[in-house]
Amino acid sequence: MLTNKKELYYKSLDAVNNKIEKYQQEMDMIKESMDANDTKTDYDEDHKGQLLGDFEKYAEYLNRAREMKETLAEIDMEHYSETIDFGSVVETDKNYYFVAVPIGNLEMEDGSSVFAISTEAPIYETMQGKKAGDTIKFNGQEITIKRVH
Repeated sequence: MLTNKKELYYKSLDAVNNKIEKYQQEMDMIKESMDANDTKTDYDEDHKGQLLGDFEKYAEYLNRAREMKETLAEIDMEHYSETIDFGSVVETDKNYYFVAVPIGNLEMEDGSSVFAISTEAPIYETMQGKKAGDTIKFNGQEITIKRVH
């Protein structure tokens, strides 16, 4: 895989924007359902309570997705460091990682996969500050860092 930090950034941003849109749509549907349910029966009150709980759950998800978007905005696309830090693209003998936000697997245009992780991910805590040629141990495996971009 040829590392393309901009492609990773935009794929991550698309994934976060999709989450934001999905959670906002869910909240809008719940709000419509609550507004349409204006009769006062015990069933309706129980149903409204459940809807309110769901609304709050999606509001929290939406808040986290917005925070991820703000975190992505902090990435300097031109910054290069020899050591692994926030914004780094890391190639190991096992996988590729993009240290940004916890999105998970991103499929690249060339067919390769990159795991988008946050600085709170356990593997990042093991890799932080390491550079190409270093070896780390994670989940009982020895992992060699091949490149840091």
